[in-house]
Amino acid sequence: MSRRTLHTLSVLVENRAGVLARVAGLFARRGYNIESLAVAPTDDDRFSRITVVVDVELTPIEQMVKQLNKLVNVVKITELEPRASIERELCMVTLSVDRDRRNEVLELAQIFEARILAVAHTAMTVSLEGEPDKIDDFEELVRPFGIIELQRTGRIALAKLERSPARSRSTNKAKAS
Repeated sequence: MSRRTLHTLSVLVENRAGVLARVAGLFARRGYNIESLAVAPTDDDRFSRITVVVDVELTPIEQMVKQLNKLVNVVKITELEPRASIERELCMVTLSVDRDRRNEVLELAQIFEARILAVAHTAMTVSLEGEPDKIDDFEELVRPFGIIELQRTGRIALAKLERSPARSRSTNKAKAS
């Protein structure tokens, strides 16, 4: 099985009714496959940020960007390179767990820094935030317990901060004679 080629786009749009529908409609009309889609207002309530993870196996990313740029409410599009960005996702999962195996789930939760949200006699709900690969690994490890319900938010991402060396100040003082 070939591995899909996924790219993350951060699309800054005007925070207006119907913008998300137009963006999603563009992807649907063009047959672009969306792996993940998350949208929320930014710190400036005039704008929202849409983080979309797309499969570029059949359509070049450049073509998607050109089409998005044609939409009136799109302000800026940034392709976030995996090595130059920080990606996170949230997952909540309800597992079928009897008393005898509850400690196994607690151990996994501790290893993955997950939180136990609810406990019942035969089930537990766990929440986990992290990189998408971490979420995938956790999901794979808890699957044998029996997943009753699972919800993932989809990725959100921001560019990493640039790190430049701190400028050193000259600390040499003029010597008094």
